[in-house]
Amino acid sequence: MEVDLLIKNAKIYNSYFKKFLPGVMVVKGKKIYYIGETIPDQLQINEIIDLQGKRIVPGLIDIHLHIESSMAAPKQFADELIKHGITTIVSEPHEIANTSGIAGIKAMLKAGQDAVVDIFYGIPSSVPSTSPNFETTGGKIALPELQELLNEEKVICLGEVMNNRAVVNDEQDAEINNLLAYLDQNRPNYIREGHIPSLLGVDLAHFVYRGIDSDHTLQTVERLKERILNGVFVEIQEKSMLPEIINYIKDNNLFERIAFVTDDVMADTLVEEGHLDKLIRKAVQMGITLEDAIYMAAYTPAQRMRLYDRGSLAPGKRADFIILAEKEIFLPERVYAAGKEVYRFANSKQESKYKRAFPESFYRSIQLKPLTEKDLSVKVRNGKESARCRVMMVQNDTTYTEVDLVELGVSDDSLNWEKSSCNLAAVFARYGTTSSAKGLISGSTIKKGAVATTYAHDHHNLYLIAENRKDGLIAANWVIEHQGGYCVVRDGKIIAAVELPVAGILSEKPMPELAAQIAKIRAALIELGYDHYNPIMSLSTNTLPVSPALKITDKGLIAVNEMEIVDLVVE
Repeated sequence: MEVDLLIKNAKIYNSYFKKFLPGVMVVKGKKIYYIGETIPDQLQINEIIDLQGKRIVPGLIDIHLHIESSMAAPKQFADELIKHGITTIVSEPHEIANTSGIAGIKAMLKAGQDAVVDIFYGIPSSVPSTSPNFETTGGKIALPELQELLNEEKVICLGEVMNNRAVVNDEQDAEINNLLAYLDQNRPNYIREGHIPSLLGVDLAHFVYRGIDSDHTLQTVERLKERILNGVFVEIQEKSMLPEIINYIKDNNLFERIAFVTDDVMADTLVEEGHLDKLIRKAVQMGITLEDAIYMAAYTPAQRMRLYDRGSLAPGKRADFIILAEKEIFLPERVYAAGKEVYRFANSKQESKYKRAFPESFYRSIQLKPLTEKDLSVKVRNGKESARCRVMMVQNDTTYTEVDLVELGVSDDSLNWEKSSCNLAAVFARYGTTSSAKGLISGSTIKKGAVATTYAHDHHNLYLIAENRKDGLIAANWVIEHQGGYCVVRDGKIIAAVELPVAGILSEKPMPELAAQIAKIRAALIELGYDHYNPIMSLSTNTLPVSPALKITDKGLIAVNEMEIVDLVVE
């Protein structure tokens, strides 16, 4: 029997015993052929590796993330992920679906088809995140798109269901219920991912009854307990890795019902700190055994997504595995995917060259004329010298906002926002319409200068925060001119900028280069006074109309809890 690779003198992780066992591993083609204590007879071996006691673990699997959150194209994203031992991901592309509809999803599929990481996708179930009444998007995902995407080999689940109210209330006119009804009739066992941050009791039960049986949002012990009791598979992000959560998982031996996921990871954070490997290291430092941590980053995610050919090291399984460096908790030294070495630490400085991978129209997606001073005026026709206004208050420990009421002066029927304690917050539709809205923002946001971006969840229209008109126009018009990106301005000068020319939300630069630019954006926002643990994420979710309490889109100020558009001026 001819085989490609024999690895001997290894400590091989076994997902079924959750132990490292000494032995040898044989790879034939893309699969594992044999694992045992001794080398089988009569093998014709093309390559032998003596690990001298080093550890081998399965390739890591992240089943809930958004490639677009890194602002990198699929191949560039994958080339960074592989360095951290991730060999399979399930990405939910609702960001590019919001900008480009099903064409965006198919473009992502094509752009990542030869990536070093095996990329699967979920069908975005909430595009737009609310409705055309509350935001303008460049595409939508409805029943025809669902039916078409179900035929794609790499599409394996329904992405996170975010319109919780519509599901719980069985709203017949809600698109999500049309999607669920179709799956009930035609694909009843299709995996349905959930986004259920607050549901408990009968509301949670109703969600699970509809087949939506996972949750990746922030957990408390109460929420985690209820989810496990109701059969929900829980996907733990770093923000949920709290001592009480980790201890509850350990004390109740919940490892079968838990997987580690990353959801949203910025380019600079990924390059500098890591991905699932970072979560494994943190879990071990918090008292989880390395064996259990690997289990939740490889085996349970594979089981959840029915990717039964991976997540463990055994005959017939896909040969995705990591050789770990010695004397480290978890540091990939070499990574193999489908039997081939795809990463070696010694060669990590080498960068790939990339070609444009998207249709040409994706590089001309910002349909906006340059803004003028008139566009930054906020008209108020109350006939008074002042106006009491609703203000979006940014909080430094969450992406949720609060609402405050502030009195501003009025001159010539326009708010004197430049002479107030508030900044202008404005959204301009980028999809060929002229809709726009202006509001006020304060709290933990910038205190001077301006920042503009087309990376504005989830609609990705042009979003501007400005302390003054001059800087605001420079920032906004730079983003328009460069067909998307971020631009931070102070005292009339651009202090940080990054181009995102693919659909206004992605870059095709190598990830380390993009990461360095994103790090400069982060530092520039902090320099302007943005006081937040993740200022980029906070900024980009100021426009997310499903995230409480007051947000802004091109349609106006959205009171999220009431799901209604409210006036800037309070009479």
